[in-house]
Amino acid sequence: MGMGGGGGKGARSDINVTPLIDVLLVLLIIFMVIQPNVVRGLDTLVPQPPKDKTADVDNRTIVVQVKANGKGTPTYQINEDPPLNLTDLTEKLRTIFEARNDKVMFVKGDPSLDFAAVTPVIDDGHAAGVDNIGIITPRVESGQ
Repeated sequence: MGMGGGGGKGARSDINVTPLIDVLLVLLIIFMVIQPNVVRGLDTLVPQPPKDKTADVDNRTIVVQVKANGKGTPTYQINEDPPLNLTDLTEKLRTIFEARNDKVMFVKGDPSLDFAAVTPVIDDGHAAGVDNIGIITPRVESGQ
């Protein structure tokens, strides 16, 4: 295939593939070296020991309820505790989650309220150090 010793001095239409094969091999080596550095697997949460061993850790699930009171401003209630103001909510959540390992909180809003009334509770949860915040909807509550 074109190895003849013809004496033609014109332009040749054969492609010199030797440099292309060199580039291909260099790229292959680069990708083989990079590939094992790719991290595979899932992120896991390892249980942590309590910060204070003497503290009584309450393992109840924390549910912050946002209720409409008819006066225009909603009331906030943590589990079955007495209702709180929004200004006191962050400090109360901070004291609850100080001694807990699991920083999980659920927010349940009154269906008649706008979502804008629920967002300050989520912000207060993040300010108190809560890692995971779930929203309880009527569908979740009914178990469907």
